[in-house]
Amino acid sequence: MKVYGKLVDIHSRNIYPACISIKDGMIDSIERSNCTPDVFIMPGLIDSHIHIESSMVTPGAFAITAVKHGTCGVVSDPHEIANVLGIKGIEFMISDAKKVPLNFFFGAPSCVPATIFERNGAKLDHEEVRKLLGMHEIKYLSEMMNFPGVIHDDKEVIKKLNYAKELGKPIDGHAPGLTGNALKKYIEAGISTDHECSSLEEAKEKISYGMKILIREGSAAKNLNSLKSLFNTNPDMVMLCSDDLHPEMLQKRHINKLIARLISEGFNVFDVIRSATINPSEHYDLNAGLLRPGDSADFILVDSLEKMNVQATWIRGKKVFSNVKVMFKYKEGRPINNFNCGHVNESDIKVKNRFRDIRIIVAEEGELITTEIHGSSGGSEYVNPDIGADLLKIVVKDRYKDSPPSVGFIKGFGLKQGAFASSIAHDSHNIISVGTNDHDIVNSINEIVRLKGGLAVYSGNRIESLQLNIGGIMTTRSVDEIAHDYDKLNQLVNYFGCKMKAPFMTLSFMALLVIPDLKIGDQGLFDVKKFKPVSLFVE
Repeated sequence: MKVYGKLVDIHSRNIYPACISIKDGMIDSIERSNCTPDVFIMPGLIDSHIHIESSMVTPGAFAITAVKHGTCGVVSDPHEIANVLGIKGIEFMISDAKKVPLNFFFGAPSCVPATIFERNGAKLDHEEVRKLLGMHEIKYLSEMMNFPGVIHDDKEVIKKLNYAKELGKPIDGHAPGLTGNALKKYIEAGISTDHECSSLEEAKEKISYGMKILIREGSAAKNLNSLKSLFNTNPDMVMLCSDDLHPEMLQKRHINKLIARLISEGFNVFDVIRSATINPSEHYDLNAGLLRPGDSADFILVDSLEKMNVQATWIRGKKVFSNVKVMFKYKEGRPINNFNCGHVNESDIKVKNRFRDIRIIVAEEGELITTEIHGSSGGSEYVNPDIGADLLKIVVKDRYKDSPPSVGFIKGFGLKQGAFASSIAHDSHNIISVGTNDHDIVNSINEIVRLKGGLAVYSGNRIESLQLNIGGIMTTRSVDEIAHDYDKLNQLVNYFGCKMKAPFMTLSFMALLVIPDLKIGDQGLFDVKKFKPVSLFVE
């Protein structure tokens, strides 16, 4: 088999007309050619850090859409399903991924649960992590979110890090805002990457200590604009990643459009493409084709480097996508789940007023980081939402057993009526709801309970929802199907006054107790910087 085009040679940093010969799934030879169609040949793209679960579909369904964007490999952290179902969930992901040709490079989740201050569905101790790291499908130790554990020499954390180092497997980091001596100690423990940088100053400090930066551009957190100048100063130390990419975004683009954007803005073609090919392949020691004789024939054809519209994708010597057609079949497996809670009542979420100021979470569009402000609890017997002041009630309900829900208050969503809820609530994936009144909040939560996982919008007597029948965070449906229904729910939330572009995605991170400043879990409010629970009322 021969393929002709303008070869983007990232090794010699040159572009020239070439003919690629493929034999037994490998690149047999690359020769210069005079007969060149008006297409560019590039190595297949690699997303250096992604949670497939955030696309709300299985690995197989993800692959069907990803290959259309020239994705040939993903460094995938199955942390989300592990928090719900433990090793059983990881095994589900690996098994499903083997049904399709996309290269999935899985990690062993390092923090399940993410903290001891919330209830989740499973626990992976150091021995279970050691077993996972010994599997050939597991390429690295996933993001070490417990940075206080690293800094304070937590024995369980150190054992996990040591196992990865003994096996020669890279360790991913997760250290938002960490600086100075604490950062040095974190990196000296063997942690080699971070995808949580939101400022150039933070990224440069981490690079100065030898850490590689995964520049994230997902559905909620978008850091490319802030960090893109690293391509001019430290191109060998950066990779591109999505982290969390919801289905409606995956429909439109993947890493390909990030590359197009950077090249169009004038960044060096070869440095940009290396960040999604050579850099992740070498860092994680991946068996990924890099367009050399003897490599796996993983490559793509694109119309132009400034647009990166993919015309064909090849993986292991087989054309898996051509123009608009995906050239492989996928059959989903049987759903698995862990959902054991009952309904809630309005009395369960009432907050008796202590007539002191309350802590309020402040959420912002496109940011995982929140801030904390203090405000009046009002003069009523119970603390209530104030729609005019954009003060809404936020509730988290443990979905693994029937414990009382936790209640807080939040600004930033701008909702004017109703409530919306989700069982996608990083990282433990309990039920989370935000709303303007108790009636609608309770009914949105109870719809999630009825579905045993999903998303719901409730206002008055109107209910709209979609079911996520795999662990309450994924579905057996296609990306196109779930994207349509997900977009419909987002539009409904926006119709009810919410000003967030991705309200469900933003809501899902309000329970992430490892991202500063103030968050809420199933056991109440949590101060991430102090790394301890705090009360709703300010003492």
